[in-house]
Amino acid sequence: MDGDFTIGGIFSIHNYVHTVNNNYTTMPEPVRCSGSMESRELRFSRAMIFAIEQINNSTDLLPGIKLGYQIYDSCASVLVAVHVAFQFLNSLDPVFYIGNNCSQSGMVMAVVGESGSTPSISLSRVISSFKVPQVSHFATCACLSDKQQYPNFFRTIPSDKFQAGALAKMVKHFGWTWIGAVRSDSDYGNNGMASFLEAAQKEGICVEYSVSFYRTHPHSRIQRVADVIRRSTAMVIVAFAAIGDMAILLEELSRKPSPPRQWIGSEAWVTSPELMRYSFCAGAIGFGIQKSLIPGLRDFLLNLSPSQVAASALLTEFWEDAFNCTLKKSAAATKNNVCDGKEDILNLQSPYTDTSQLRITNMVYKAVYAIAHAIHNAVCQRKNVTSQCDKLTRLESKQVLNQLKTVNFSQNGNDMSFNDNGDPVAIYELVNWQKSKSGDVKMVSVGLYDASLPVGQEFRINRNITWMEGTTKVPVSVCSASCPPGTRKMLQKGKPICCYDCIPCPEGEISNTTDSSDCLPCHKEFWPNAKRDTCIPKPVEFLSFQDILGIILATFSVLGACLAIITGAVFFYHRTSPIVRANNSELSFLLLISLTLCFLCSLTFIGAPSDWSCMLRHTAFGITFVLCISCVLGKTIVVLMAFKATLPGSNVMKWFGPPQQRMTVVSFTFIQVLICTIWLVLSPPFPIKNLTTYKEKIILECDLGSPVGFWAVLGYIGLLASFCFVLAVLARKLPDNFNEAKFITFSMLIFCAVWITFIPAYVSSPGKFTVVVEIFAILASSFGLIMCIFAPKCFIILFKPEKNTKKNLMNKNQS
Repeated sequence: MDGDFTIGGIFSIHNYVHTVNNNYTTMPEPVRCSGSMESRELRFSRAMIFAIEQINNSTDLLPGIKLGYQIYDSCASVLVAVHVAFQFLNSLDPVFYIGNNCSQSGMVMAVVGESGSTPSISLSRVISSFKVPQVSHFATCACLSDKQQYPNFFRTIPSDKFQAGALAKMVKHFGWTWIGAVRSDSDYGNNGMASFLEAAQKEGICVEYSVSFYRTHPHSRIQRVADVIRRSTAMVIVAFAAIGDMAILLEELSRKPSPPRQWIGSEAWVTSPELMRYSFCAGAIGFGIQKSLIPGLRDFLLNLSPSQVAASALLTEFWEDAFNCTLKKSAAATKNNVCDGKEDILNLQSPYTDTSQLRITNMVYKAVYAIAHAIHNAVCQRKNVTSQCDKLTRLESKQVLNQLKTVNFSQNGNDMSFNDNGDPVAIYELVNWQKSKSGDVKMVSVGLYDASLPVGQEFRINRNITWMEGTTKVPVSVCSASCPPGTRKMLQKGKPICCYDCIPCPEGEISNTTDSSDCLPCHKEFWPNAKRDTCIPKPVEFLSFQDILGIILATFSVLGACLAIITGAVFFYHRTSPIVRANNSELSFLLLISLTLCFLCSLTFIGAPSDWSCMLRHTAFGITFVLCISCVLGKTIVVLMAFKATLPGSNVMKWFGPPQQRMTVVSFTFIQVLICTIWLVLSPPFPIKNLTTYKEKIILECDLGSPVGFWAVLGYIGLLASFCFVLAVLARKLPDNFNEAKFITFSMLIFCAVWITFIPAYVSSPGKFTVVVEIFAILASSFGLIMCIFAPKCFIILFKPEKNTKKNLMNKNQS
């Protein structure tokens, strides 16, 4: 249709171009489309005509100006699209023109189309040189947002960049990390899938396979793609394909039953009613352009008069295909298949007449209005409340191009504007293919994606989704099951990062999240629980009075102290008896007191270590034992001196009387006190938490502070014990009735044996058993002393009183 300003339109009403083998001897035939008609694309072209007629009848938009149009069928072919581009720039070619009048026409002001990305790219490269703007309704390739290459390109449908990101977020939202990917081998499919895979990789999604195909590929190629899908382990398939390509793939899959798959579709095919006949795709989900209502469009589409249909080759083809009849009588036509005029288009079930899901149709509608607003801004001036337009204004396409960048309007409740890349705001509906009770597959809107909202709030679901096989449970599609807390992921060699084995966390480490890549070490005072999913405080261990060992050792300690006190009481009661007086009663009582302290000092080793208990236990042990050994040493020297004094002319006892004996004990003990004082001043023992002996528990123990101080205390005790042992051995052959050298020898033998074995046991014992060994050595050596030295005397005092006489003691040779 002619007009004051002409708008071009190009749609893929057919999917194939009739191929002719040229012999190069005659002129080639004109290019002709072939294959079945896409009635949805025919609806797009009719919607463009409807929008132009609506604008021409408007008093607000371009008043007094008539818009014309030139609409072509590209046959979804780049070759035809380029040919049409030159027609837009020159004059009409009646072969492709589907309007009603073939009046004179010049260059178009703007172009609506094309439906596919690849033809749109070719079209843009041609007409951009002439500054002719192009507004596509269905070309979504993200590459077209590049203003360096396509400065004249705009679109009313969002870029695949947004759709790819939305699809990746949706796949992540439902927990699918193992997917298959199929795409059209075209600019739309390849660029769209590349954007999706990039976004999917950022979301941690792995792709088992990525295959491409095109409707013109050999059937064997389509079969291979179908076989890949059948053999795959991924339950979810993301398909970035054009509707024509997808129809061929689904047809191939329908020939041979395949395992159920969850289809995720791009906008190009998931909103197509024609593909819903493949019931095995029920449950498919994807993003579609928001559906809308265009008042009056349905009536316009159905208002086809016989003359209109007969005048247009495309409408004639549509009519004959829809009603399976022929409009023109011919020799081949029979009486039964001639259209008789009774065909009822109102009851026709066809994508052309289906206006319940106006999605892409609305994009065509908005594209025409965007161009009309750009022309209006260029040729009209607002005066008062009305606009006056001059149809004689010499308008160039360059002006329309510049005005398109700033258009901002609202039509039927939908806002429309372009960003710097020529793209609109990305808003998608989440659509779901659901089976009705009758078994038909219907498209249901279940959510929304708005890219203009803040990150994390773009995606929302407002309705239940039906998945593959009619289930309401979200299908699982993972290469490896999730690793529970307490384990970590270990990648499988040669496979994507989503394929892994679950390895338990090593000792001392935990993971408290699902699918953890690494295990985290616990704090040094904490240890993993049995599941290794949380750190718990390590149990603190020390020798306490509640432990069985603690109770036993404390009992023996108290018993030993009581035994020493009882022995002292016996000796005190019989202090005037010959056996007590003959064995140096003063040193004996001092020895019993020191033994009592030795038994009691072992109690300081039991219980939680503190600053005072750590200093007390070692010093008390060292001093009391030196006091004990000093008393034994004094008794040994007294025995030796006593027998030396019996020799004629000997005056030895004068030099080792009671004062000298007391001085000896005090001197030896003072040296130990001095050693302990230096130790406590320079580097005293202190309590520590031993975290190294056991990994799973804490040992509370006393650090020696200065090991030199500890071993000096122990060495001094050993030195005195050795000296005492040597003297006792020298006195062992003296008459039994007059000395206790043999008992002292046995006691020192036990003492030295205990403490010699103590050293390796002490060094090698872990944790609280170090304390146990030390207490055992104290108790064993203390019991050895009291039993060897005092037990024989107590036996005579209590059970053999007849031997407790001076006469018996003086009888050296009593049998």
